[in-house]
Amino acid sequence: MSGADVNLVLRSTRVVTPDGTRPAAVAVADGRIDAVLPYDGGVPAGARSEDLGDDVLLPGLVDTHVHVNDPGRTEWEGFRTATRAAAAGGITTLIDMPLNAVPPTTTVDHLRTKQRVAAPRAHIDTGFWGGAVPSNAKDLRPLHEAGVFGFKCFLSPSGVDEFPELDQEQLARSMAEIAGFDGLLIVHAEDPRHLASAPRRGGPAYADFLASRPRDAENTAIEGLIAHARRLNARVHILHLSSADALPTIAAARRDGVRITVETCPHFLALTAEEVPDGATEFKCCPPIREAANQDALWAGLADGTIDCVVSDHSPCTADLKTPDFASAWGGISSLQLGLPAVWTRARARGHSLDDVARWMSTAPAALAGLTGKGAIEPGRDADFAVLAPDETFTVDPAELLHRNQVTAYAGRTLYGVVRSTWLRGVRIAANGVFTAPTGRLLERNR
Repeated sequence: MSGADVNLVLRSTRVVTPDGTRPAAVAVADGRIDAVLPYDGGVPAGARSEDLGDDVLLPGLVDTHVHVNDPGRTEWEGFRTATRAAAAGGITTLIDMPLNAVPPTTTVDHLRTKQRVAAPRAHIDTGFWGGAVPSNAKDLRPLHEAGVFGFKCFLSPSGVDEFPELDQEQLARSMAEIAGFDGLLIVHAEDPRHLASAPRRGGPAYADFLASRPRDAENTAIEGLIAHARRLNARVHILHLSSADALPTIAAARRDGVRITVETCPHFLALTAEEVPDGATEFKCCPPIREAANQDALWAGLADGTIDCVVSDHSPCTADLKTPDFASAWGGISSLQLGLPAVWTRARARGHSLDDVARWMSTAPAALAGLTGKGAIEPGRDADFAVLAPDETFTVDPAELLHRNQVTAYAGRTLYGVVRSTWLRGVRIAANGVFTAPTGRLLERNR
């Protein structure tokens, strides 16, 4: 051990470390992991010891894609409810998206407004993405210096007027500016021309909605982003990949040295188009949930490393906005509390381990954001943990969910993996529906 004053030791027969899962005792000092010790080792004098038995000790999850909507649309969510739901789901760090809040995070002043709102309400550590919109190229470097983790843009309409999309000229200008300070551009990649030419019908039929968001819209947008990133040597991240058709293109670009990463989401891995009932707009998201064969290919992309990480894209709204009309209903799936069990349920059935899940949902998102203190159980990292009973099941009851509006595409589903407790910097912040007062810190890229 380092010689620091160890105040807590957590033991488990299954601790997920970068070297694999094994019996271990994790020593914590001053909120950080001091050492990973043999399971049956001694406890330092004055330290509290807790034995988790066969429950699995995972690194706290890192969710880099969350729409908290606060301030401005707090009736949709808010930092207090979002971070409590996240803590209940084993998430210890989230990064908030710049849109759906009013004002959006497109200037330093707007960032400071959001930070003031979040600071007293955050149950978990919370950082912020900036936004790249047509009017704010001059604001990108100041936002970077103020500590945002990167910049989100849309290539097609975002759904809210205050966060317009970039056309190709604006995209090139913003990407060049961000590449100038080696920042990260994260992109909702759907090509507007393909969306405009796709068939459009209102009504409850999911098949009609799926036809309105074709795979080619994603594939073409990603091809264009790769071309820009290649030319500018820019860092680009593809958000919420739905179309598995794009995976060979992404893999080839990486082999050529293009700096591109990609995420997918629990709903693309756990839900399929074939099972979406007509009128069930709790399943609506953009890009959409696609067919089972496409899902199989996404899992293959995770297995071979083409897809880097799995994050929620938690995008809630009030229940009245989920009308039965897929064309007009708000698009977004709320899954902060359920992402870990949803992914684990399908992962275990496909032969994956919790080591894989920890890499996809903790280590890789932390690396994407440059959060060197998060994402793994090893000395020097923050003592952020999720304690999981992986073989226990539960049936999703929307009334028991902690995000503000209990709308969920997982209602009635039986999932594997019960989160027993969540720990932030060595303090248990959530266990069995009981929470401590908010103790999350606001994170900045350069701290």
